[in-house]
Amino acid sequence: MARIDESRAFIPVRIAVLTVSDTRSLANDKSGQTLADRITEAGHILAGRDIVIDDREKIRDTVLAWSRDKAIDVVITTGGTGFTGRDVTPEALEPIFEKRMDGFSEVFHRISYDKIGTSTIQSRATGGVVNATFVFVLPGSPGACKDAWDGILKAQLDYRHMPCNFVEIMPRLDEHLRRGKSAP
Repeated sequence: MARIDESRAFIPVRIAVLTVSDTRSLANDKSGQTLADRITEAGHILAGRDIVIDDREKIRDTVLAWSRDKAIDVVITTGGTGFTGRDVTPEALEPIFEKRMDGFSEVFHRISYDKIGTSTIQSRATGGVVNATFVFVLPGSPGACKDAWDGILKAQLDYRHMPCNFVEIMPRLDEHLRRGKSAP
């Protein structure tokens, strides 16, 4: 059963938050602020925060730049996961996932279903790995950000969470690249 192993030290993770919106600014970005607050309250480091418009290239370019930054371990986006013409975050990011995290979407929808019922199908939340960096793509509502953080990410980004967590595998996310470079 899931538990916190108090004998393990907490390891702060460096997390960047990207809000995807044509209408938000840092002053009125409730979803991004919800994530930023939860990240720092949990003891992690807010390594970056930005807002980009609903544009595939701008979203992809920002996430790719952050994924190459050694000072960032995780990127969380909020916004652009619906079905309107401007909602393009999954289209921008899923093609660059080296590995897709289907379980993230499934668990997110399970948690969301308990709160908003069948309305959860209007979100295309997803997750994956880009350049050895975890990337989570969340809906643009504060409630969805709370659900994802409180129900999934807070535990998985805590090294003390047992039986396993993302932090303990972070050093191995690029082992295929290191192995390829050292191969004869």
